[in-house]
Order: sequence, then structure tokens, then C-alpha cells
Amino acid sequence: MSPIPRHLLPDNATVDPTGALAVGGCDVAALAAEYGTPLFVYDEAHLRARCREAVAAFGYERVIYATKAFLCRAMARLAFEEGLLLDVASGGELHVALAAGVPPAACTLHGNNKSVTELREAIEAGVRHIVVDSFDELDRLDALAAAGAGPPPSVLLRITPGVHAHTHEFIATGQDDSKFGFNLGNGDALRAVDRARRSSSVRLVGLHCHIGSNVFEASSFAKAAEVMAGFAVPLDLPELVLGGGLGVPYVEGEEAPTITQWGNVLRDACLALGVRSNVSVEPGRAIVADAAMTIYTVGTVKPIPGVRTYLAVDGGMSDNPRPVLYGSGYESFLPRAVDADRDLTARLVGKHCESGDVLAFEARVPSDIAVGDLLAMPVTGAYGHSMGSNYNKIARPPVVFVAGGAARQVVRRETYSDLLATDVG
Repeated sequence: MSPIPRHLLPDNATVDPTGALAVGGCDVAALAAEYGTPLFVYDEAHLRARCREAVAAFGYERVIYATKAFLCRAMARLAFEEGLLLDVASGGELHVALAAGVPPAACTLHGNNKSVTELREAIEAGVRHIVVDSFDELDRLDALAAAGAGPPPSVLLRITPGVHAHTHEFIATGQDDSKFGFNLGNGDALRAVDRARRSSSVRLVGLHCHIGSNVFEASSFAKAAEVMAGFAVPLDLPELVLGGGLGVPYVEGEEAPTITQWGNVLRDACLALGVRSNVSVEPGRAIVADAAMTIYTVGTVKPIPGVRTYLAVDGGMSDNPRPVLYGSGYESFLPRAVDADRDLTARLVGKHCESGDVLAFEARVPSDIAVGDLLAMPVTGAYGHSMGSNYNKIARPPVVFVAGGAARQVVRRETYSDLLATDVG
């Protein structure tokens, strides 16, 4: 079995003559010793490089970082510093972005079921625009306007274009059968445009669509652009957001378009289709996923003759639920021996009281793996920390950013006291 493919590692990962791994000039074993495991390690220069690639591909303030992929104050500041706007999908995400010092006018509010409170907070803060998802939401905005909540907010209408993306059904969002948006095929989209244009409660400035997450086929994005252009061009609105969802390779053999290639496809499609609106996109995973890895400590090596070997680490579904939710694949390797042959296939599991607590169903690792070894799982920068939980009252891991040989902790490890912070007894 081959070593871990180097292209799955962060941009600034290096291997010393002994075979040991460093990221951003920081020895991974030393990071684990200082901060403990599990541990999320992000290559900060990698994050900034992806942000800059996106701005180069689409333009300044035409890239809206999808914070649901990974959000903390340091990440919000980094994205804004690099010229990105921020897409927040709840009042909580908006709160974190504002706490990071991101101006409200650089934030856009998403969500298929925004509460009155969330809408009021967004209006009072002065967000750039609200992406409206339903007629019920328009009712709520009417009620807020009648109550004097503030000036009419700028809004985009989220349109469901009827485009099927090649991805898992749980993260496909553009098909007709979707909880998101106004359906284009049944006429709801046009009815929503008519209502918003006639309303004094909102200022309609554009349209939005999103076809799914972790999409590997550039043609799916081109198809969405074609469908949306057919609807948007006659309306001649100033803004058109074509969403995010660009995939990244997680395992050996997977390939995905780069951000630059994605930009070329969408720019060419919009030019050919006569789109005059300002075109924006919402990458999340493509910015952060392969910038990070999770470091675990092996606690159990359990061979069952004639069945399989189980490897148990000190994290699991509480820091990476994607394998359980979507059957997502991940690679793994030993930071002490990056280029070692991974000649043992085992089931990599976590420490939770759940048989389904699986991180990799067929993990490939060196056969000399032992209790106490550090084990690294790359491409965990998206939807690991953000989807984490406290199942079994496990404290969530810390996050460190590394760059230029220095590490800084941006999210500390939770403590047992944190687990009682909201428990009023």
C-alpha cells in the first residue's frame, strides 16, 4: 500500500529526513505535546492562499466565504482581511462574525427558516443583504417593517433551479425536491420576484442559487448558471449569486476543479449567456478543507483474527461526524513516518459508546502502528470543528493556526466546566 498522497496535505506541510511531519514550520508531534489530542491544525498561509485565489478568480467583494464550513473569530478576521465577505446562516454565526470585528455590511444572512429575532438582528445590525428563502419569510419581513424594525433591507431571493448535482442526497440543494428556496419550475420564483418588487418592506437587489455541497463536476455549475441566467437576465437585477459547493479531494484518486478552474467555467458561462449582473460565489469547503488536519492519539489496537483490526483513537464522531452522516471517505497516516507504506487495512473508530462511531471504514496505516502513536487525518478543515458535538460529554478539541514556524491557539480545548456552563441544575 502506498504512502499518504502528498497533495492531500496542507500546502506548507514538510517532511524532515527522519520522516516526521511539520506544518507551517511547526513539528506536529510538538504541537500534540503542547496542545493535546485530538487537535485541529490549520495551515494559515494555505487559508490565505485559497482566499487570494478566489478573489483573483471572481473579484474583490465578489467572494462570500460560507462560514458554516469553519468559523471562529480568527477565521472570520482572516477571510475579511483577504477581501472576502462572510455568509452567515444563523444569528449565532452573525454574532461570531461581528465579534471578530467584521463590519455588518460585509455579512450576508442565509437560512431556510430564519426567526423573527434573527431577521430583526440582521436588519438592526445593517447586514449587506438577506437571502430570502420562503413566502413565510417575506411575511416576517413585512411584520418587522410594520413594527418599525429599521429601513427596508436589501434582499436576494434564493431560487431552486432544478439542477441535480452529483453529490450525496443530504447535501444536494438545487433539485426541485428541496427545503431551500423558491422553486423555479412551478412558478414560485417568479411569484416571489413579483411580490418582492411590489413590497415596501424589502429592496430586491438580486437572485441566489446553490446546487449542493462537495460537487466535483464543473459542468453542474455551468448548468446552474445557464438555468439561472435564463431567469435572471430578463429581470436585470444588479446581483446574481451562484452559490458555492465546490468539492475537494479527500482520498487517493479523487479529483476536483481548482478555484481558478471553477471561476473560469462560471465567468465563461455568464459571459456567453449575456449576464450583466455582478456575479458572486460562496465557497466554504474549497477555502478551508485541505488547509487542516486532525491529530489523534491511538489508544487501542484490537486485531480480531478472521474479521478485522480495529484502531481506536481519542476523538471520533464528535469532532468529525461526516463519515457517519454521509459515508465520507478520509485517509490517515502516522506523522512520525509520513512516507511509510500503509500496509495494514483497519477500521478506524472513535471512543464514543456507539458502534457507528467510525472515522474510516477501511483505513490504511503502517502495520507497525502502536498504542500511543499519533495518527493524522488530512482534509478535515471543513465541517469537522463546525459540526462537532459533545456526545458522551466529550470536550471539543482546540484549533491552532500555524505559520512561519509559530503556532497560535485560536480555539481552546473545552473543559469539564464548559460542559456545565448552560446546565442550570
